[in-house]
Amino acid sequence: MPISPAARPDRAPSPLLTSPASAPLLTVSGGELVAAPRSAPTGSGRRRSRPSSNPYLRLLAAPGARAFTAGNLIARLPMGMLSISAVIMIAGSRGSYALAGAVTATGLAATAVVAPFTARLVDRFGQARVAVPATALAVLGSLALVLCVHHDAPAWTLFAAYAATATTPNTGGMSRARWAYLHRGDPAALHTANSFEQAADELCFMLGPVLAATLCGALFPEAGTLVGAVLLMTGVLIFAAQRATEPPVTPRTRAVASPLRTPGMPALLAVFLATGAVFGSLEVVSIAHAGGAILALQAAGSCAAGLLYGSLRPARNVHLRLLLCLAAMTALMSLPLLAATGSAVLPVLALCLLLAGAATAPTMVTGMTLVQRATRPEQLNEGMTLSVTALLGGVAAGAAVGGWLVEHAGTVPGYAAPVSAAALALVIAAAGHRSANHAPAQAC
Repeated sequence: MPISPAARPDRAPSPLLTSPASAPLLTVSGGELVAAPRSAPTGSGRRRSRPSSNPYLRLLAAPGARAFTAGNLIARLPMGMLSISAVIMIAGSRGSYALAGAVTATGLAATAVVAPFTARLVDRFGQARVAVPATALAVLGSLALVLCVHHDAPAWTLFAAYAATATTPNTGGMSRARWAYLHRGDPAALHTANSFEQAADELCFMLGPVLAATLCGALFPEAGTLVGAVLLMTGVLIFAAQRATEPPVTPRTRAVASPLRTPGMPALLAVFLATGAVFGSLEVVSIAHAGGAILALQAAGSCAAGLLYGSLRPARNVHLRLLLCLAAMTALMSLPLLAATGSAVLPVLALCLLLAGAATAPTMVTGMTLVQRATRPEQLNEGMTLSVTALLGGVAAGAAVGGWLVEHAGTVPGYAAPVSAAALALVIAAAGHRSANHAPAQAC
């Protein structure tokens, strides 16, 4: 008499005893006959997608990343709009570019003083608690400027109103702080994030002036400032609402020294100052020689180079990478000078500016990486804001020098200014790198 499979706990069912495809498989578990499905459960029936090979898609796939990035881009676009809009509005109303330039220069100087303190408050109390009221004060300053211009108020009111916009928070720095929090311990992801942020900076500074000039020309002179203020407030509100990605505030049990006292930080800030002079002088000389539209090519070259740079592996020796980037920027900045010396036609100069921008974003990304590494986590916003402040100070100084040269000596000496500033940044970085290498030997 044959023995059934159920009475043979030491053997599995015979393969001859097959069942239809729709029936479950029979197997033995713990001495008992049980039914098992022919295939593993698929859950919702969806196949799990493979992670993208594009580093930027992987970056934005992090939970909450797209939301705070969208808000940050909206808030950052006015950074390239408000100063141009103020110049157009004031010059059109008062008939004086000198007054318009003085007002915007005053606002820049006020920002250089106030911005580090705003960033320090962000580090101590959190991004949302500080950024929203600080932005509201800045927006009120922009609206006050519009009213003062529209109602022909005394000139000193223009200076006071525009100086009030100095409380605008460094949204780019806050965004970089979020990436640093989300991808702490992952140098490759941070490298891609810094490259993405720099490309976003270039894109906003490329589109902002065009949008401002279009609004002021097509609608009315105050339109650029009004739209910029609305975009700034809206973007910061969206950005601040993303609380899940906001870096937590680190409680301070003792007084912490300023990032300015961090070893290597003063040299980095000096490099940013000289690099800002490159941007400021190149901008003024190019506008005087060929008009403002040609600057979009320099920003486009920098944006493309930044995205490409972010897809590469991060450098093992970031200090050495900074030296290489500054050397490349010095060489590429000589191209507009050579074009002006040879009296090249405008398309040739445009191509030279496009190529000159290729070293800009990699230099800034590498410099920001060093700032992040040199700054304590609880002071990250303040450290990055100090670097931006140094950059803006360099832009102002470079614009003044470049404007004086192009007016009194011509285009060729004017284009020599950005080359000289880039070479100065390279020398400062090399000196800082040498002192950093010798410091451990001296300490031993």
